[in-house]
Amino acid sequence: MISSDPVVVIGAGMAGLTCANYLHRAGRAVVVLEAADAVGGRVRTDVTPDGFRLDRGFQILLTRYPEVQRLLDYGALNLKTFRSGAVTRLPDGTQTTLQNPLRQPSAAFSALASPIGSLSDKFLIAKFAQHLSYRTSEQLLAHPSTDTLTFLREYGWSEHIIDNFFRPFFGGIYLDRNLSTASNFFEFVFQQFVIGEAAVPALGMQQIPEQLAARLPTGTVRLNTPVEALKGLQVRLREGEILAASAVVVATDGDSARTFLPQLAHAPATTWRRTTCTYFAADHSPGRGDQLLRLNAASEAMAHNVAFLSDVAPDYAPADRTLISVNTHGPHGLSEAELLARLQPELVSWFGPEATQWQHLRTYQIDHALPVYTAGQPVQQSLKLDEDLYRCGDSASYPSLNAAIATGRQVAEMLLAS
Repeated sequence: MISSDPVVVIGAGMAGLTCANYLHRAGRAVVVLEAADAVGGRVRTDVTPDGFRLDRGFQILLTRYPEVQRLLDYGALNLKTFRSGAVTRLPDGTQTTLQNPLRQPSAAFSALASPIGSLSDKFLIAKFAQHLSYRTSEQLLAHPSTDTLTFLREYGWSEHIIDNFFRPFFGGIYLDRNLSTASNFFEFVFQQFVIGEAAVPALGMQQIPEQLAARLPTGTVRLNTPVEALKGLQVRLREGEILAASAVVVATDGDSARTFLPQLAHAPATTWRRTTCTYFAADHSPGRGDQLLRLNAASEAMAHNVAFLSDVAPDYAPADRTLISVNTHGPHGLSEAELLARLQPELVSWFGPEATQWQHLRTYQIDHALPVYTAGQPVQQSLKLDEDLYRCGDSASYPSLNAAIATGRQVAEMLLAS
């Protein structure tokens, strides 16, 4: 007999909201408790007084993520897509455009004059893309893994294309320019760029969790409601209220989950990739509306990649203004002022003297951007921890929106089957 008490989900990030959505669809009562003032977890967007939309860290949605396709209404999100490819600044300061090397790998052959990689390197891109087209996402993630750098070398790519394309491009996705991330995740992500597009919702990434929250009955999501402790099926809130639950789902990040779940006390702590996103405003777009990401292959650079977001999604900025996202991956130990002082000469060298006129809007230093996922880690850890006690989130899987949504769905299905 199913208890009349609701399932209590702790955390209104993507995993928790997904779990709540699938439970609600099936008619189960659910309550979602969120300590913050809005839903989304790491997927948040701030709006400045003058109308710039600042995602908390540069984020994109890969449109062919299987879990995302199953759950989201793309039309309502009004997705705006980047062009496939990138403009890369090489260590000597020259720039080269490599369009569609992944989504349309055959186009690599039309870029033979590009200094990024040899003819053999470009042939291998097409060969690898074709290989991936015959595999499902599940098959790729199930592959035995090494680190990405070792995989690239063993596949036959040259150090030149590794340093000038794979490190800046996939290092930006992983937040790991050393390419130590597991190779099965590299295969999965490479496939996503081959078959799909990179996009952002017209009004910012937070529109994604907001869409899921809007599907739940009024009052289901309780914001500004931190949980103090769990005792069996009793959830004690910091303000003293105690909720009775039919089951509890912990959908917080890995570190917070350990505070609620003694079952994880002896498990290794979650380790995190860091990133810093510095936003600028400009009167004119240095990208000239080409909607391509800028990559920096220089190993000592602080500006690792740059996106002219309002060229892709105009509502990210007020009319006649440009929003620029400059991203620095990994720890750097600099204050905001020190980082800005390091970035400015790089940006001037890259985009010209007009970069001195860019207006600094905000800097987000995100210490817990993505959980580290290295070779040998399981694609998914146990989601059921005890009778009527579950967890979900990408910290229990691999670092992506797809994994967060997948674990939320799977926990809902376990609850509905019990």
